[in-house]
Amino acid sequence: MNSSAVVWTLGAFLLALGVLIVVHELGHYLAARLCNVKILRFSIGFGRPLWMRRLGRDGTEWQIAAFPLGGYVKMLDEHEGEVPAAELPRAFNRQSLAKRAFIVFAGPLANLLLAVALYAFLFHNGVEEPRPILAAPPEGTMAAEAKVGAGETARSVSGKPVATWSELRWEILRHVLERDAIELETQDERGHINFHRLDLSRLPAAALEGDVLPALGLRLQPPDLPAVIGSVQPGSPAARAGLQAGDRIVAIDAAPMAGWQDVAKAIRAAGARPLTIEVERAATRLELGVEPELVEERGQKVARIGIAVRDDPEARRAFLVTVRYGVVEALQRAVTQTWDTAVMSLRMIGRMIVGEASIRNVSGPVTIADYAGQSARMGGEHYLRFLALISISLGVLNLLPIPVLDGGHLMYYLAELIQGKPLSERVMAIGQQIGLTVLALLMGLALYNDIFRLISG
Repeated sequence: MNSSAVVWTLGAFLLALGVLIVVHELGHYLAARLCNVKILRFSIGFGRPLWMRRLGRDGTEWQIAAFPLGGYVKMLDEHEGEVPAAELPRAFNRQSLAKRAFIVFAGPLANLLLAVALYAFLFHNGVEEPRPILAAPPEGTMAAEAKVGAGETARSVSGKPVATWSELRWEILRHVLERDAIELETQDERGHINFHRLDLSRLPAAALEGDVLPALGLRLQPPDLPAVIGSVQPGSPAARAGLQAGDRIVAIDAAPMAGWQDVAKAIRAAGARPLTIEVERAATRLELGVEPELVEERGQKVARIGIAVRDDPEARRAFLVTVRYGVVEALQRAVTQTWDTAVMSLRMIGRMIVGEASIRNVSGPVTIADYAGQSARMGGEHYLRFLALISISLGVLNLLPIPVLDGGHLMYYLAELIQGKPLSERVMAIGQQIGLTVLALLMGLALYNDIFRLISG
């Protein structure tokens, strides 16, 4: 990754982190204000303050601190120090159980509401995505066994209509977590309707580590663009052979190339075997010898020569579909999408706990930063989708019943409701130690997974 890409990725990550932290802490802050609890400090980040201002009638400290991986709202509380008698009614610990629970719950709720707002905006504004047109499935995959054909367009998954590739992925992932069979309805290029049964319970846990569709053999069929080179990677086999941007590939080893898909297939099939590529350049035909190099991709050695196709906007437009909804339906779909994503996150956590999903699904800051950079480079729509997804994940994570998280405090309040009095200081202190240990283990696992992904590529 070059320096500009690193800066772009870091910027996209810090922006996302800042937005999510501010929204989360604003949830706590606004709920506390509604309950007339005095706010002492609103901090983005931990540690030494880099910037601080006192604002409002309470003189609340608003600050940005040195370590940006989190934030907090400090409220008046007798557990934190002595409170003047006149201000006791505004202390957090003096509030009713319902108010305390509301203030704690408001942080994760704010993250979920942010996701709803982002999805509603995207659904109403219009989302341009690839149509769910399927490529030929690789031999031995579940899709090949179910006789899914090249060029078929997915129409529904177990009766649920799908209009885009992301909707197809989403519906199948939901069923994967349920470990059930699905009926994939498709339409072929002649208009015939076909039904394919896929038993998702046969998928191994490792299949959930990445995109589940390739594991099933379901691959997106890209538009067959003209066989014209858009760019040549410096130092690649193609560059050494003399291939140039703008060259039209006429034939490979004397086999005619109708489009870019033919080019890609011919290069993949060659392996490390030298190729003779015939190109047309400025009305002149040339034959160039190229020796492909093998690179690792999804655990397999794949031939590459270092060329990319020249974009054809018209061909791509025919491959895309724009999905747009009215205000009310966009909001309804946004709520449903947020709810389904939150439930799916909890199910995934449950699967990991019982060993039915790999713990390599736990991502750390390096992986999240990489996703932030990738989505930002793909455009604002993709970045907002990323932001919504991470906001849901943050909300769900904070609601887990782990002491030190919001969910841990809510668990304490539930115990208080059941027994009619707060838990003892000793019990809560032990809980804090357990919670910190669990979080440290989770962070260690996430960083290990980050390092593993970096090493394995």
